[in-house]
Amino acid sequence: MTDILIIEDDPEMGELVRDFMINEGFSVKLCADAETALVLLEGEECRLVLLDVMLPKMNGFETCSAIRSIRNIPILMMSALTDEESKLLGYETGADDYIDKPFSIRVLTAKIRALMKRNSHESESRGVLCSCGVELDTVSRRVTAGGKELKLNAKEFELLQYLMQHEGEAVSKDELFNAVWGYDCFTEPSTVSVHIRWLREKIEKDPNSPEIIKTVWKVGYRFGESR
Repeated sequence: MTDILIIEDDPEMGELVRDFMINEGFSVKLCADAETALVLLEGEECRLVLLDVMLPKMNGFETCSAIRSIRNIPILMMSALTDEESKLLGYETGADDYIDKPFSIRVLTAKIRALMKRNSHESESRGVLCSCGVELDTVSRRVTAGGKELKLNAKEFELLQYLMQHEGEAVSKDELFNAVWGYDCFTEPSTVSVHIRWLREKIEKDPNSPEIIKTVWKVGYRFGESR
């Protein structure tokens, strides 16, 4: 998953913001036009879109509407159009926030962090865990990956839920076994490895080279990138 997708046709501005965001610890991708960005979003998860209004071909307002049709992620629009009508149009087409150009990098970073935090809290309040292209709903007990619903058995679901709740952490096999099967269970702890293999077959592009549920040598497993 990429933290921030920047859609900006001015190379100097785009690269400047990209470099600042990378220095802030975010993973970033930069697209110079809406068409390229929309193709990227069809196949990749992003936590936030930083969207310029004045783009070639599709403008920022049209792009915002198009993103909203395929992704429910925070969109922060940036533009030299500071009049009230432009800002209202931005919100009407689906933007979550708006920042005027020129802007302070510190203010931009604060807005990005606030939007990401709010979106994370909203997902948690709905009982939804979402990361690395996987979405798990703890209420309906539905899991989707890449937009496709997965058929998981009860233990696979609980195992995935525990890993996602501890995203970025190395979780030992014993901890997983005790959390999912319980201390008094007569099942062998080796069943964790079996269920991890089954999960990988369902959510990984290449189960033999996992990118989502990774093995932590002599410890256990980690969902997503390390913190």
